Amino acid sequence: MRHLFFIYLAMVILAAGCWGDTAVATDLRVMSIEEQKARRNLLKKVAAEQQAAEKEANESREHILADRERLQSATDQIQAEIRQLTAAVAAAEKELARERATGEKLTAAVAERQAITNELVGHIRILAKDLDALLTGSFGQVLHPEKRDVPAALAAQSKFPGMADLRQMVAILEDEIRTAGEVRLVRGPLVDRNGRTIEADLLFLGHFTAAYREADTYDYLYYLPDSQKLFAPQKPSAGRLRNNLKKYLTGKTEAVSLDITRGGALRQLGHHPGLLAHITRGGPIVWPILAVFALGALIIIERIIFLVRKRIDADSLMNRINELAACDDWDACHVLCDRFAGKPVSRVLRAGLDCRLMDRTEMENVLQEAILQEIPGLERFLSTLGMLAAIAPLLGLLGTVTGMINTFDMITHYGTGNPRMMSGGISEALITTMLGLSVAIPILLCHTLLTRRTESIIAQMEEKAVAFTNIVYRTRKSDGD
Repeated sequence: MRHLFFIYLAMVILAAGCWGDTAVATDLRVMSIEEQKARRNLLKKVAAEQQAAEKEANESREHILADRERLQSATDQIQAEIRQLTAAVAAAEKELARERATGEKLTAAVAERQAITNELVGHIRILAKDLDALLTGSFGQVLHPEKRDVPAALAAQSKFPGMADLRQMVAILEDEIRTAGEVRLVRGPLVDRNGRTIEADLLFLGHFTAAYREADTYDYLYYLPDSQKLFAPQKPSAGRLRNNLKKYLTGKTEAVSLDITRGGALRQLGHHPGLLAHITRGGPIVWPILAVFALGALIIIERIIFLVRKRIDADSLMNRINELAACDDWDACHVLCDRFAGKPVSRVLRAGLDCRLMDRTEMENVLQEAILQEIPGLERFLSTLGMLAAIAPLLGLLGTVTGMINTFDMITHYGTGNPRMMSGGISEALITTMLGLSVAIPILLCHTLLTRRTESIIAQMEEKAVAFTNIVYRTRKSDGD
């Protein structure tokens, strides 16, 4: 580019020389020669510069071509690497997809196994809770309280169950099953009636009943799961139960009484007052009620004995009289009726035999009179019994009112802060009502049954009186009277 500039500069100088003054025309030749020399020098210089420029351009071209080749090679290498990386990425994506699928399968399998494990652990904890409850109510806890440690920990979810725990639970359960069918006599602790913990001979009859022997004392025990201790009852058991237990422990008998409630029945009997205790807590109205009961019981017993003694097979007696009347053997009929002189039916028929020669109307009147004479004896004390059945609940109601009055008096003086103070009046009210109904109901029932039996006997007498009248007049017609 520089030689072109010099060429242009020479041309400008030549033009300027041509346009100069004619006065310097003489110097023009000299200048022309110099210009030619300068020009030749300039051209040489320009040619040299051009040659240098071309050489520089060729070198630049060669560098560019070399750089281009290196760039193309680098580009090809990079593209090859890109293709390799693309293939590697595709393979990695496929592998990732496979790993994801495998991971999902494994996650599902783990979730399924986890669900099965959770369910199994839940069942194990439920079984541990059941076993803990079984051990809590077992007499064996008195001697081996450490048995509950593993089941209680598993039931409380404070420990994850392992195979060792399961084996221990199985061993504990097998031991409980084995001891449930055994009769054992061991030495162990109990709480006596004075609240002291003592050592005594303990008798375990399976998991149902426990008893103890201390010196000459024999009695049953009851078990409290909360404290895991055996307690002697505050109130001794019945004498026959203790004697039977003593004979069993001394080897004199092979049978012993069982309390399948693990002492609950004995404890309930100890806290359950007897009939006399109820009566004494009922107040003064109880005694009139008991007097009504005693009087009603005497009347019922007397009436039952009376009616039993008056029973007779009236149909057989009537058939026999019919046979004798058909044979006109009235003396035998008299003898037969006299044999059962203590029976109302027989006495009515005996009165009919005495008036058999009267006309029908008079005979019926005599028989009716004989029946009326028997009725007072049959109905004796029945009205009194009905009156007693009505009085008993009224006395109970009176005791209820009295007890409630006492209760309200206590509330007036002491308020409602202490319920135990009011329990006496309430107990009196309830006991008298209960006792009055307990007396009235059986008396009323017996009164109804005795009345029905009396009515049955009266109806029987009326029936047999009519039948006897018919027999007498049927015999008269056959005799032609």
